[in-house]
Amino acid sequence: MNTQERYKDKTNEDLLKLYKETGSLEVKQEIVMRYIYLVKSIALQMRDIYMSFSQVDDIISEGVIAIMSSIDKFDMDKNVKFETFISKRIKGMIIDLARKQDWVPRSTRKSTRDIEEAVTTLYNKLGYYPSVQEVTDYLNITPEKYQETMRKASLFNILSLDMVLAEAQGNEVGVTLPQGDKSEQPESKFLKKELTQVLAEGVGTLKENEQLVISLYYIDELNMRQIADVLSVSEPRVSQIHTNAIKKLRKHMERFNEEKESRNVSRVL
Repeated sequence: MNTQERYKDKTNEDLLKLYKETGSLEVKQEIVMRYIYLVKSIALQMRDIYMSFSQVDDIISEGVIAIMSSIDKFDMDKNVKFETFISKRIKGMIIDLARKQDWVPRSTRKSTRDIEEAVTTLYNKLGYYPSVQEVTDYLNITPEKYQETMRKASLFNILSLDMVLAEAQGNEVGVTLPQGDKSEQPESKFLKKELTQVLAEGVGTLKENEQLVISLYYIDELNMRQIADVLSVSEPRVSQIHTNAIKKLRKHMERFNEEKESRNVSRVL
């Protein structure tokens, strides 16, 4: 009887409990096989981040390793779903790889600058923020090209903020979940609480429309087109508001990092 047949009547939770009790490599392999679909899904969703320096198959292989590590670190007594736990770790792994690479191609950087300049030029000319059609006509590009560029630009801005957050946490917690019991240590808890407070303060310094876009995008999980409909503005305008907000948050967190570093130096002295 093969492994799949042997455990076909057991749920994923049953297998996790069984592994915690026995430490069986066979059970661990079965758990990994059941979550391969999640690795593939995340790898495809985030391919814009790593496509310039890695292949999907390589990311999937790294994701499998991340799952195997996560199985050992997962605490079933905490009120967290295993799917949520490994999803964050896999995404964190991809972002961590991207942090070590200049993952945004020069062509994407240029296309983003071209769009930003086109929006500014058309705004000065028309007196209002241009529509997607007006921007694409001005640049003589397809709407598909525009959407692709803006999607990558959003990823770049989000990743940039993630990198600053990781630096603020000393690259110990970063964008991935805490490991082992480290999150239970007073110093780690205090750092996470402090970081959350500083980030919230940063959001509080944003303009009202910037706060709204951040809320709709990250909390309500609306896309740029849906946010544009809610605010009754053009999609380029939403993208511009989002970009400006992320840049301000990044600067806010960079100042926090600098102050944190100064405090650390003072302690040493």
